[in-house]
Amino acid sequence: MTDFDPARRLRPWQRTAAGAGLLAADGTIAATIFAEMSALAIRTGAINLGQGFPDEDGPAEVLEAARAAIADGVNQYPPGTGMPVLREAIARHQSRWYGIEADAASEVLVTAGATEALAATILALVDDGDEVVTFEPYYDAYAALIARAGGVHRTVPLTFPDWQPDLDELSAAVGPRTRLIIVNTPHNPTGAVFDTATLAHIVALAERHDAVIVTDEVYEHLVFDGRHVPIATLPGARERTVTISSGGKTFSTTGWKIGWLVAPAHLVTAILAVKQYLTYVNGAPFQPAIAAGLDLPDAVFSDAAAGLAAKRDVLAAGLGAAGFEISLPTAGYFIVADAAPLGFDDGAELCRRLPDLAGVVGVPISAFVHPERRAATRSLVRFAFCKRLEVLQEASARLTALGAR
Repeated sequence: MTDFDPARRLRPWQRTAAGAGLLAADGTIAATIFAEMSALAIRTGAINLGQGFPDEDGPAEVLEAARAAIADGVNQYPPGTGMPVLREAIARHQSRWYGIEADAASEVLVTAGATEALAATILALVDDGDEVVTFEPYYDAYAALIARAGGVHRTVPLTFPDWQPDLDELSAAVGPRTRLIIVNTPHNPTGAVFDTATLAHIVALAERHDAVIVTDEVYEHLVFDGRHVPIATLPGARERTVTISSGGKTFSTTGWKIGWLVAPAHLVTAILAVKQYLTYVNGAPFQPAIAAGLDLPDAVFSDAAAGLAAKRDVLAAGLGAAGFEISLPTAGYFIVADAAPLGFDDGAELCRRLPDLAGVVGVPISAFVHPERRAATRSLVRFAFCKRLEVLQEASARLTALGAR
């Protein structure tokens, strides 16, 4: 009798996901390194710098607006496209910060975080065999969603420590079968910001091959030097760009999962056709609260970025003192460190040992790349600095002691 082989029952998208390391060989869901490291932090009492969530609240005005909405009875299903108060605030935000004029009624869609916006966009616009280009390392949801849509994932490598793409490699990755180019700047997990020349090159390639640009801009207000430049502001980009962001990172409300996208009306319509069968709607009392946040004075946004930059510097000092080579991020929540100078050539193994060695948890960069590229990022580890200053000071002291071992 022939043994049962679960892998033979995999659907095409599952085989694609398994090849990308997203599923086990038998089609079961592979445990993520993020879940493993968070569980390790809880079990050992180590400081968790693996997951990218703040450990303190954002602006009081935003929190109070949520409380007021709950008290006022804003607790039932909101409209499918999002509450008008939030869609209008998003449109004002795009105009105020970037000069992008969007119609709140037809060009703005509220989603369950930026991840749902990405999911609905990819599932709506990608068919079997369509190619989707991302930069690598990449936010892990990209590969999973592309695989689920039946797409072919093409990547452009970013290299430690500057994390900027080679434009010739970018040109080679984009071709006639490219349906989407996903641009994540400010970039997770590296904290890199792409310059205007790179953005313009992406627009030119999208125009040449009639591709849609999808941007992941959740760290837009957490840039430490200068200001964020959305690709949709470049000539020729607005009409083919889906701009995605959220309130979670900006206002330290990651658990609320209030995201959005801004795009031409015909793209919003196509994406809504999918989104309505994912979450349908979410977060009614949090929508007016994020709307209140988007209308806060400029100083609230600049102070948030400045405070995060100071936290970055505290952690960078501790990592440097421990002997890591670091890539200093220019935006976002994370700093990438190379453990090779400390004699560790396997970042995943170091992350599993770090709670015992230093009482700190990180995440290996190998979790953000395809299996075939893991050798190039093998010794790199990502640490989050979106934590209270005293937590980062303690983590830095522990890491410094690691260097003295």
